[in-house]
Amino acid sequence: MRRLSARIAIVAVLVMAVAVAVIAIGVLIVAQSTFSQLMVQAGQSADTARSMFDDSVVVVFAVATLAAAGVGIALATLLGFRLAAPLQEIAAAARRVARGDLGARVDRSGPEEMTSLADSFNQMAETLEEQERMRREFVINAAHELSTPLTNLQGYLEALRDGVIAPSGEQFRSLQEEVERLVRLSRSLQTLAAQDSAADRPALETIDLVSAVRSAVELARPSFETKRIAVQLRVPERLPVRAHMDQVAQVLGNLLQNASRYTPEGGTVTIDAESRPSNALVSITNTGDGIPQHDLPHVFERFYRVEKSRDRERGGAGIGLAIVKQLVESSGGDVGADSRGGLTRFWFSLPIVSI
Repeated sequence: MRRLSARIAIVAVLVMAVAVAVIAIGVLIVAQSTFSQLMVQAGQSADTARSMFDDSVVVVFAVATLAAAGVGIALATLLGFRLAAPLQEIAAAARRVARGDLGARVDRSGPEEMTSLADSFNQMAETLEEQERMRREFVINAAHELSTPLTNLQGYLEALRDGVIAPSGEQFRSLQEEVERLVRLSRSLQTLAAQDSAADRPALETIDLVSAVRSAVELARPSFETKRIAVQLRVPERLPVRAHMDQVAQVLGNLLQNASRYTPEGGTVTIDAESRPSNALVSITNTGDGIPQHDLPHVFERFYRVEKSRDRERGGAGIGLAIVKQLVESSGGDVGADSRGGLTRFWFSLPIVSI
């Protein structure tokens, strides 16, 4: 910090020295020559004129220069310390982040530029900390999702090999279910990876969102009827948007499957679509237990599940909503969720096409 303060003070002194030199040339050379000419024209000798100039202007200029130099050095030193202190704190916090301490933060102090830099650093650290948390949870959850079916497969195969259980159609169906679970997980991960790469994203086109909603509801209707879930569809005649038909179908399929899974038997699912000034909004609302408020900000994260028990019948693999988020955002839209009063609503928006 002392070195930085010293450098700032030196630069300030150099700037002041250049300014003083320019003024000195103007005062001690140009002004002196002009003064001497005027005094000679007034009847004074050149030596007298020079002596009068030196006794008045030069002395005052020298004293003023010394005073300005002292004040300038003091202010430059003070400014150096004022700038160096927050910079040193930010540098120390950056070294902590580099060592893996993502909880490092800096105080907002100093000039406006320094506080803005501190805010940017803290925002960066918070983002890195959140990404690291999501990475750890992703690894843990991915390992869990893989280990469960693999462990079941290993157990069944060892039992069949050792003759502990006899081969039967039921055993092979169980093995097939575990394999299918692994296949679904693999495909979901491939979808997420493909959406992370902009080069693999299909070109957007104009589609009728209402037609896509109606088709998705018809495909999902058997799952609703099995649980005697009432379906209410409220959509306009037509709603053109910029998106990709296959991706919109996958988004709607995931959200409707989610609604079917979490709506209790005899409940209600409502699908709304509406036009807004800049986009089209689709909302899927279901009755049920709802989502705790502390879970809502995380429901679109990969492998995040509100069902902490990891019940496969209700919890799924925790990837469907992450896929929904990526597919919608790749089309320039947005997603969200809210839950209150026994109602849970998932919504997404897509850029609308003016008719």
